Amino acid sequence: MRIAYICADPGIPVFGCKGCSIHVQEVIRALLQQGHQVELFAMRWGGEPPADLAAVPCHKLPTLPSQVSQASGEPRQLGQRELTLLSLNLELRLALEQAGQFDAVYERYSLWSFTAMEYARSQGIPAVLEVNAPLIQEQATHRGLVHHQSAEAVAQRVFRAANVIVAVSQGVANYLKHYPQAQGKVQVIPNGVNCDRFAKQRVPTQPSDDFTIGFVGTMKPWHGLSTLVEAFVQFHDQFPRSRLLIVGDGPERAALAADLLDRGIHTSVQFTGKVAPTEIPGLLASTQVAVAPYPDYPDFYFSPLKVYEYMAAGLPVVASRIGELQTLIQADVNGLLYEPGNTVQLAQHLAYLYQSPALCLQLGQRARSTVLEEHTWARVAQQIVGLMQQTVSTLEVA
Repeated sequence: MRIAYICADPGIPVFGCKGCSIHVQEVIRALLQQGHQVELFAMRWGGEPPADLAAVPCHKLPTLPSQVSQASGEPRQLGQRELTLLSLNLELRLALEQAGQFDAVYERYSLWSFTAMEYARSQGIPAVLEVNAPLIQEQATHRGLVHHQSAEAVAQRVFRAANVIVAVSQGVANYLKHYPQAQGKVQVIPNGVNCDRFAKQRVPTQPSDDFTIGFVGTMKPWHGLSTLVEAFVQFHDQFPRSRLLIVGDGPERAALAADLLDRGIHTSVQFTGKVAPTEIPGLLASTQVAVAPYPDYPDFYFSPLKVYEYMAAGLPVVASRIGELQTLIQADVNGLLYEPGNTVQLAQHLAYLYQSPALCLQLGQRARSTVLEEHTWARVAQQIVGLMQQTVSTLEVA
């Protein structure tokens, strides 16, 4: 199949290091490996493509003018940015029409884009929309949203046009239930991992004689790093030959570093800063345990890439008992779960693993087996293509 992959979100550098960037790359990579042709339409590149994606035809969508792209939180500027993004649907439509005939269109849902799904419908080819988050809610809560009704209208329009809507978690699927336009179209396909990146025997790039607890991700409030730090302080008091390795960067780093300095524990915590995806396997190989300390969000909708990567690396995972993690992690089988925000319980789990090297090995092996069998990007791509083929059959009958 010749597939158009659309990412019209200016916040996603498709060849960057963010989790959303890795998601885009891995879906494209898996589709290519299954013999399909993929062409990428995106607004923001974020660097050069990895070598194995260098041959993918890339169509650059218009970027925002500098005075709009650098908009502050002031409502007038935010509103102008939103309207400009909405106007770029025409440019995307023209780019698709000029690229020739496709067999299917696959789009990562973005707040202001609707034309790719409508184009696919007009061509009589599968229109598959991937939804990763309740974007309107996210935007309004964390970044500001002026034209709220327009964003809702775009969501309704794109959900109506899509033949199939891929939700990356049951939490996202529950969100989509609020839209009549999405009814009967939603399929839950959780995220995956590229296990080829995580060989069984990997050389640690930050080795240490200390028991190392790892975290990978952007330092933002919804990742729960304050819980992890508090639990680590308790754990370190009991087991001083230990360290915390925090892989990534973000707005909370300065406050966390200051807090650690005040507690006098900063020498036992290492921040790597922003790293390339190729560095993650070696850093995870430098740890004995990995943690996903998500807070207690009532509408938790994440399908965390970090957890799949922890598991592929053969690490025992300690995660919050929340959302998809309750299904992915089977307590005492392939990881450990604790109640979100419970620092005492988290510290106890870490101590339990510290004192049980054999259990660490066993949980890590089972974790790796779980993702190898059930959660690879190849499996995700197979399900996506299967949905496209089902849609083709439906369209032919119609």
